[in-house]
Amino acid sequence: MDRAIEAHGLEKTYPKGVRALDGLDLEVEAGTIFGLLGPNGAGKSTTVKILTTLTRADAGEARVAGHDVVRDAARVRLAIGVVGQKHGVDPDATGCENLVLQGDLYGLPPRDVRRRADELLARFGLEDAARRLARTYSGGMRRKLDVAAALMHAPRVLFLDEPTTGLDPEARAAMWQALEQLAQEEHVTVLLTTHYLEEADRLADRLAIVDRGRVVASGTPEQLKSELHGDALVVELAEESPRALEAVSSVRSVREPSLAGRVLRARADEGARALPSVLAALEGAGVPVATATLARPSLDDVYLRHAGRTFAEAEEVRA
Repeated sequence: MDRAIEAHGLEKTYPKGVRALDGLDLEVEAGTIFGLLGPNGAGKSTTVKILTTLTRADAGEARVAGHDVVRDAARVRLAIGVVGQKHGVDPDATGCENLVLQGDLYGLPPRDVRRRADELLARFGLEDAARRLARTYSGGMRRKLDVAAALMHAPRVLFLDEPTTGLDPEARAAMWQALEQLAQEEHVTVLLTTHYLEEADRLADRLAIVDRGRVVASGTPEQLKSELHGDALVVELAEESPRALEAVSSVRSVREPSLAGRVLRARADEGARALPSVLAALEGAGVPVATATLARPSLDDVYLRHAGRTFAEAEEVRA
């Protein structure tokens, strides 16, 4: 299968020594939804800026839709659509006017502009709001209009940078459904950056987990989770105790134990059998337990294995 996006050894350092990318590699197959998953500050937005020609890497190379992002920047821009983190629509224009303007900017024939605008308004359920000013739209409606505008010229690759940030759960679910339909019907390659684990799990055909400017794991969500054999044990302690990790490490059926504050995590092939032994070991060490849960592997567990910390911990560091 052809690659819609290729990046090798991307590096980027901002003023004051802030290293956003540290040798990032990326390959995205054409016609897929690819998720770039990582906490805020991991380097996702910088990657998108380089791939969409908005900034240059300090080192490395990248190609999008077959074109080098530096030498063939103009061709890259014609081949892509971009939805940034902030709304890009004109709030003082109607939904239809926003799309028509976008089509005009790309030089679409006048007879095709209105047809394409009507087609996209219908696709995203905005027909009834087509003649309303965009400033009257809800957050979810504006986000749909952003995506529709990016699709006016039928790009080969669509970049969505944190498209559902700030949306309520209902609007986020509606956007997920719209993106799934988009990939099926428009046959466009989608690169989606997100810090929502559930979003990446739901939408991405394949994904790359980014931490500190590098890809630390990649594959389908199921492949990445299946690498973690067994069940995930999560024990919340009543109070912090350095004895907890030593106590759990003594349980033979448990592996990969880690302790962060009052949260103890471990893996076990048969979690239901291992959990009583874990609780008994903690009780024997005089470590009180508040709650204990058992679950199948999640993307958070994948992140923990490859990054050495949970997703929530990484977000706190960047906050």
